[in-house]
Amino acid sequence: MGKCTAIPFAIVTLAAFAANQSHWVSAGADGKLHYATDSRGNRIMDFSYAGYKGGGSRLPAIPVARTLQPEAGDATARIQQAIDAVSHLMPSDQGLRGAVLLDPGSYEIAGTLTISAGGVVLRGSGSSESGTILRLTGTPHRLLTIHGEGSYQTTGRHVPIADSYVPSGASSLQVENGSSFRAGDTVLIVHPITAEYIHFMGMDELVRDGKKQTWLAAGSSIETDRTIKSVEGNRLTFDAPLSDSIDAQYAPGASVVKYNFPGRISQSGVESLRVAAPPLDVPISQPQYTFLTMNVVADAWARDVVVQETENAVSIGPTAKRITIAAVRVLHSQPHSGAAAPADFSISGTQVLLNRCQVDGEGTWPVVTQARATGPIVILNFTGSSSAGISPHQRWATGVLVDGAKLPNTIERHPGIAFSNRKTAGSGHGWDVGWAVAWNVTTPYFLVQQPPGSMNWCIGCIGGAVTQPNIPNGTYDAPNVAVDPPSLYLAQLAERLGTPAVASIGY
Repeated sequence: MGKCTAIPFAIVTLAAFAANQSHWVSAGADGKLHYATDSRGNRIMDFSYAGYKGGGSRLPAIPVARTLQPEAGDATARIQQAIDAVSHLMPSDQGLRGAVLLDPGSYEIAGTLTISAGGVVLRGSGSSESGTILRLTGTPHRLLTIHGEGSYQTTGRHVPIADSYVPSGASSLQVENGSSFRAGDTVLIVHPITAEYIHFMGMDELVRDGKKQTWLAAGSSIETDRTIKSVEGNRLTFDAPLSDSIDAQYAPGASVVKYNFPGRISQSGVESLRVAAPPLDVPISQPQYTFLTMNVVADAWARDVVVQETENAVSIGPTAKRITIAAVRVLHSQPHSGAAAPADFSISGTQVLLNRCQVDGEGTWPVVTQARATGPIVILNFTGSSSAGISPHQRWATGVLVDGAKLPNTIERHPGIAFSNRKTAGSGHGWDVGWAVAWNVTTPYFLVQQPPGSMNWCIGCIGGAVTQPNIPNGTYDAPNVAVDPPSLYLAQLAERLGTPAVASIGY
């Protein structure tokens, strides 16, 4: 990941004033959350749909199907054989096959393990030093890949969206003809990228070293993965809100299309173990020791994992959906150097929840989002000791919530929250995020900017605002005063599904 090019900064001290609730989301006398909208109906979205099973569902305790003990030598083949054996078991009615349990002790891993079937879990006997430790040996490699195969297979025709404007945070929209849709259909909401839209966003003027940089290419599209909840005439209501607005002026031809995805797996994960890699400081273009990649998967998870000395530890790919990463700690004893820094948690896909995760050590970006990620993406109660913060990375992610993060050591050049225009940084990263919210975050520096036709919010945050010339600030509401509710995500989850849903994710 490339570092930002040098840009002049000014620090604005956020004046404290008495405020306990936000103008944008507040608890009403009726005990419900109330949302303000702008003149076009845009609002802070309901983020509670992020995570396993769409939020508020307890991660399953899958029964043990195979058990292994530590032995001398490389254990990669032995563990993979156990994973493959469980992968061929008949799944239960819930799609669960079984867990491969690794007894306490140390296991050498010289290759990459793969889970490519649904309902399979790799489970250790705890993430402490006395639990299960997977020691990466040999040449740099990834420990684990969880993935299915194939891609979206659209069916039928693209049905045009009839609304002239669909606001961010909306759960429904009108199509020209809804007769082909049924509740339960999986669909893609397709936002075409036009030259007019790129110009509107100011992203057609990116030039670096005399070469034009491409933000999003004209003729491409951003696709939001949803399931239809109900159909009433030509109005489609989805199982989760939309994280970006759709303006027919700049996105003519926006549409909804049904899809199948037979190769996408579900109900798989990794849990309760420790990963230890040799300390290695290499450029990100070279092979690295990494922990986990998830893609072509839904309703998957990683929980209770300690990761030591990796680069680019966790990567969530663009066809991942409803993912929970809980209590994953990434530890670095050796700072990473070089012109580009790795990212400990890299997020694409949709409906992703990072819950109580942590990064300690220097030289990395703790959390980034990648191109075209569509929310809700929630980073809940994240902590870190790095001098860098939570920084959407490139090319227009939408619908990101950073809720309750504590990042005490960030510096002006790498603020604890950066919702920003990265301009020509990297390869023309440009506007990195829109419709993003920092809620009750504590860190020394915030860089929250407002993209054209969009908003970013910093609400109840403790710290100072960083400004840049000629780029408008986003919305700072209740600065230096924590607001109610203490957690936006948990309040939204409780309102939608009740307090048992909050308890089911550990609160």
